[in-house]
This record gives sequence, structure tokens and C-alpha cells, in this order.
Amino acid sequence: MPVRPRSPASRPLTPVSRVLRLCLHALFFGLLALAAGRAVTDSAPRAGWVVTACAVLAALYAGGALTPAVHRSSRAGTVWLGALGCVWAALLVVSPDGLWIAFPLYFLELHLLRLRWGIAAVAMTACAAIGGFLGHSGPADRVVVTPGAFLGPLLGGAVAVATVLGYQALYRESERRRRLIEELMATRAELADAERGAGVLAERERLAREIHDTLAQGLSSIQLLLRAAERSLPEDAAALEHIGRAREAAQENLAEARRFVRALTPPDLEHGSLPAALERLCSAAPGPRVRFSLSGSSRALPTPYEVALLRIAQSALANVVRHARAGRAEITLTFMDASVTLDVVDDGHGFDVSSAPSGDGGFGLPAMRSRAETLGGLFTVESAPGQGTAVAVTLPLPLEAP
Repeated sequence: MPVRPRSPASRPLTPVSRVLRLCLHALFFGLLALAAGRAVTDSAPRAGWVVTACAVLAALYAGGALTPAVHRSSRAGTVWLGALGCVWAALLVVSPDGLWIAFPLYFLELHLLRLRWGIAAVAMTACAAIGGFLGHSGPADRVVVTPGAFLGPLLGGAVAVATVLGYQALYRESERRRRLIEELMATRAELADAERGAGVLAERERLAREIHDTLAQGLSSIQLLLRAAERSLPEDAAALEHIGRAREAAQENLAEARRFVRALTPPDLEHGSLPAALERLCSAAPGPRVRFSLSGSSRALPTPYEVALLRIAQSALANVVRHARAGRAEITLTFMDASVTLDVVDDGHGFDVSSAPSGDGGFGLPAMRSRAETLGGLFTVESAPGQGTAVAVTLPLPLEAP
């Protein structure tokens, strides 16, 4: 069903539409002036009536064009067109030159009325113009003027309909492209923000991993060596005192390094444990129903472990939402004596693991595998077409520092 074009009051005027509106106003008043001038110069029998009808029609047109309600309300626009039509019909009765006013009326009717009603109004206006012109033609020349009297208003109406339909099509295409450009600009801004945020998070994770794997581990090793030195020098008080101070300094620096690591924790882990972060992830996931379950006794993990498990869960769940077309999914975190395991299982369409891409386009699988293997873990994917997918990662728990 054709969509009614928005009125000029409800959409911004482009330079082209402003020019077209001015041209329509000029055409309407110019044709009225022409009809009134010809009636006066030709000393028509009803010249006074012609001038009066033209003046009333001009005043009515100007009043409606300057009234915002006419452009905002379809009822007000219809009433205004009806009034213009009545005065124009009176002008047709007293002057054959009133025929030419039909052309600007076509555009007004197509602009202010719904398309089907506008076309019907154009047809009625053309018929009225033809009838008015024929009414002023004498019997002797009726046969001569009949073809032109019919073709002129009909061709004018057809041109007006084609012009308005073409303008509406161009306007819709322009609006579609404008919305597309706005969406592209918004998407580019969101992508830039996401890349910036991802870069910040990646750098925070890298620093946390570096501190944990180098500085914190080195301080732990120093403590172990100093404890061994204390046991091997039981009678040297001075040496034991120095060793004790060294142990205290190492302990303080180790605590400071762990504080740095906690400060670099991703936002998802700042306000709770890993199980709590995974449960929030499941509850906020769009699409399939996602359930979280915890098995075993939860324990605190080093920050790199928690970050890796959370990022793997996020990536696997994103794959479920985007690609699996699953109805249900489950994330399970299992704590065992010497390891921790994360399983992400869905009932989606599945895929052929052997043919999955191995590069960056492999649904995030290479990135998940890299995170697990960096911490000495094992990453596995089990899937088949039509049988869902199971992603599992197992990380060995680090030995507790004495």
C-alpha cells in the first residue's frame, strides 16, 4: 500500500523542495493574474466576476499556505482543498481561463492527500476542467476544441502524478541512504569504542599475567630459598637476622605484586568471584536459555586463571548465540584437587570440527586454545553437524606457596 508522504511541516525542507514550493506558489498566482488580466483587457462580459473570483482564490490560497495546521492535519488540508475547489469551480463558470489553475491544484491534491485519494482528486479536477472549458465553447467550434480540451487536463494530471511519484521515490531513497550513513557512522563509533576497550582489557590482562608469572613467582622463589637458608644456618644469629629481614622484604613485595594483579583484574571480576561472574554472564546472555552450575568446592584462583576462564566462557557463549542456533546452553565450572575445568555445552546445530578454520576466523577457537595452553592447560572441542557443541578447558591448579 502506498505510504502517504509526510507533510512539509513534519520533515526538513531541502533546497530542492524549497525551490519547488516557490515555483508552485509563483505558478498559482501567475495563472490567476493571467486569467484576471485577460478578462480585463479583453473586456469580457463578466470581467468583474472573474477578477473577484481570482482575488478570493488568491487570498484563500495564501491563507492556507501560511497556516501550519493545513500542513500538519489531513482534515485541515482536505477542508482547504475543498474550499479552493469550490472557488475554482466558480471561476470556471465565469472564465475559460480558469482551466489552467487545475495544474497547480493537481500538485496540492497529491501532496496533501493520501495517494489513492490524491489520484481520485486529480481525476475529478481534470474532469471539472474539461467540463468548464467545453461549457465555454460554442456549438460551431465544439468539434475542433474537444481533443485539446480532453488531452490538456488529462496530460497535465498524468505529468503531475508522475512527477510526485518520482519525487517521493527519490525522497525515500535519499532517506534510506541517510539512515544507512547514520547507522554506519554509529557502528563505526561503537566499533572504535569496542576496539579501544578491548585493547585496554588486553593490556591489563597482559600486565597482570606478566606480574604474576615473573615478579610474584620470583619473590615466591626468593622466600623459599631464604627459608632453606634459615634451616641450614641454625646457629649464626647475624645471618639469621639478615635472612629474616630479607624474607620480610620479599613477603611485603609479594603482597604488593598481588595487589597490583588484583588492581588489573577485568571489570567482570572486580566485584566478585569467578563463579559469580560466570553466573552474571549466563543471566545476561541473549537468545538461548543459559544455565550455570558449580561443581566441587570453589576456591580462589590466580588472576590469570580467572581471566582466562572468563574470557573463554564469554567467547564460547558468543559463538553459541551467533552461530549455534541453540535453544539451551550450560556453563559448568568444576573444581578438583589439582585442576579446574570449564565446560560450555549447547544443543545447537553443531559443526564439523575437522573442517573448522584454524586462523582468526575460526569462531574464536584459536584464541581460546591459546589462552588455555599459555597456562599449561588442555582445550578440547567436541561437535558434529546436528549434535550440538561441547567446549572444555582444563587448567592445572598452581601449587600453594608455603
